[in-house]
Amino acid sequence: MVAVATLALAGVAGCTGTAPREIDEAAVNALYVSMDAAVGRYQAGLHAMRDGDLDAARGLMASATEELVSGATACAAMAGCETPRFMAAYDTLLSLRSDVLTGAADGLIADVPANEGTSPMLSQLPEAGRSMNLLNGRELANLIEVNGPVKAALHDWLTWMRPQLIDSYENYQVMRHLMWPAYEEAGLPEALLFGILAKESGGRVHATSHAGAAGPFQFMYHTGLRFGLGRENGFDKRFDPAAAARANVAYLNEQFRVLNNDLELVLAAYNGGEGRMRRLYDRSRGKRFWSADIIGQLPRETQEYVPYVLAAAWLFLHPGEHGVEFPSIDSAPGEVRLANPMTLSELAICIGQAGSRNGWFRALRNLNPSMDPNARLAADTRVFIPAGLVGAYEAQCREGPRVDLAAALQAARQPGGVARASGRPYVVKKGDTLASISRRFRCEGPEAIARANRIAAPRYLIRPQQELLLVGCAG
Repeated sequence: MVAVATLALAGVAGCTGTAPREIDEAAVNALYVSMDAAVGRYQAGLHAMRDGDLDAARGLMASATEELVSGATACAAMAGCETPRFMAAYDTLLSLRSDVLTGAADGLIADVPANEGTSPMLSQLPEAGRSMNLLNGRELANLIEVNGPVKAALHDWLTWMRPQLIDSYENYQVMRHLMWPAYEEAGLPEALLFGILAKESGGRVHATSHAGAAGPFQFMYHTGLRFGLGRENGFDKRFDPAAAARANVAYLNEQFRVLNNDLELVLAAYNGGEGRMRRLYDRSRGKRFWSADIIGQLPRETQEYVPYVLAAAWLFLHPGEHGVEFPSIDSAPGEVRLANPMTLSELAICIGQAGSRNGWFRALRNLNPSMDPNARLAADTRVFIPAGLVGAYEAQCREGPRVDLAAALQAARQPGGVARASGRPYVVKKGDTLASISRRFRCEGPEAIARANRIAAPRYLIRPQQELLLVGCAG
């Protein structure tokens, strides 16, 4: 079924007609809503699969796949509908399914959380009645109109979305040296960078959406390619915070030129698609985003996205006035060379809290986006960390009980590793034998080490730089 559905989706991508057709924005939006519903049902099936309820998983995923294929077919025949959205959504869900089956999924999706209630974004939307140019040196605070929708977004950021706001700030500060230079060079406000980052990904560089967007700025694959975010040695550069920031700046500047330097329209294009925004802008004869002729034709997601970004930017500029206390973060960049093989996850465990509310796993992931957090890195590997953590690494992560704890927990985390969780890692040195290692660390015997590491009897051959897991050792 998976192969057939994939072919069906791929097949409809090229079936559009060549004759100009009138675009029904409401019908296009309805198809996107149905796509989101199907994706939600597929995700529910993935949750059921992970929980072991295979019958429920099959039913949910089959019906969701059928609806995605049906929607893609309808989209291909409808003017203005972007079939690649359906393709990207389906590809993303297949990837998530693979992660669930292999146990590699940190979480099914890294989107920002859904609203817990209906936000009053759509009530009494006033027309802005002003002209602005983001690139003419004016302060962003003087450009943001704190109208009803922006106030409603402020309400959400300061209530149920406050944890996301604070986490976004912490994540951004750790990556500031990678992201801010692109904005600074382009003359764009830092608050705008923060607003987009907070709403798009919460500052999680590995965020992905059901629609196929990825990275801290949630670029779609083909849009990312357009701005230099392809693959490099197998790594998707949409996850690179510095490269993604440069691409984000290039995209914004392109849309400022197209949309008469109107900030709200540009943000709407970033979320809802530049083609759609250009059509609405031209059809409305240059009206502003808040005009019913534009905002009334957009899906709810885009209608709310723009105020949320503006509100987050406003709070970045005026935290104290709204009771926001952004944490003080030492964002100076640093690095270490690993003294011994370990994973990023082990590094996060042995460093511990070290002054952070949530620990440093997310920071390590963000600063080293191409590294699998559960893949063992060789000794002397260069790992980027906040400079303030170098001392904690030197004190706790070279050797000692915290290193042993991290290794044991990592072993338990790996598939089939629970039985090996009581061991500690050791890198073989020249001249070592299993017998000498067993004596040095007061282990149960060389045979026990050999069994734990699948070393064949009777010769028990080992080599320098080979990594062993020592079990039943007292030393």
